[in-house]
Amino acid sequence: MLKIINLSKKFKDKTILNKISTEVAFGEISLFIGKSGVGKSTLLRILSYLETKEEGTIHLNDKHINPLDVGMVFQNYHLFEHLTCEKNITLALQKRLKKSKKEATMISDQLLEKYMLKDKTHRYVTSLSGGEKQRLAIARSLALSPKIICLDEPTSALDPTLTSHVAQIIQDLGANHIVLIASHDTELIRQLWLRKANCTINLIDSGDLTESAKLIDYFSNPSNFPKIHKFISGE
Repeated sequence: MLKIINLSKKFKDKTILNKISTEVAFGEISLFIGKSGVGKSTLLRILSYLETKEEGTIHLNDKHINPLDVGMVFQNYHLFEHLTCEKNITLALQKRLKKSKKEATMISDQLLEKYMLKDKTHRYVTSLSGGEKQRLAIARSLALSPKIICLDEPTSALDPTLTSHVAQIIQDLGANHIVLIASHDTELIRQLWLRKANCTINLIDSGDLTESAKLIDYFSNPSNFPKIHKFISGE
């Protein structure tokens, strides 16, 4: 269980996150929605140790979270373009986890095959399509066996026709991880609902977590969650 308690963040005098509290169980997807600039991505960056917090606690199974427990998939992927797909995965395995080249390559092979990139093993990142780059970024994040996967705006850099495919990948990740997503893509929400994903929607507005709903509860009766409904319907 991931527990976030009273998490706050400021940039100078501007409050980005204001005492955010939430819990996410293993096997659950937690989707943070809201307009651009409300703090969704900052929350994921704090979880990934890419930003510091002003106050609050983050615990995983009642212990302080370890950076290796979190895998981050960035909005623009931040892959190493001067390296091959294989090297993008094996680098951290060898440098961070001290795996042998043979072990790292074996893990890379398994992940590249799983994410339909086996034929791209020795290709450079610059030769990949947007969807392929995203799958490589996910494979790279999974290489270190994190318990938590964070995805920042996973559909923003892709053709809208790929949203359904992204939703399936997210659901698959959710079966074996705690998954946190920052997004304002209402079609992604609908696609997750169509797959009956174990997902909670959290609306962030001006740094405050203003409303939460289980996906199935929201679509069963949207009027019970007026703030989320207003955002999703574009009112």
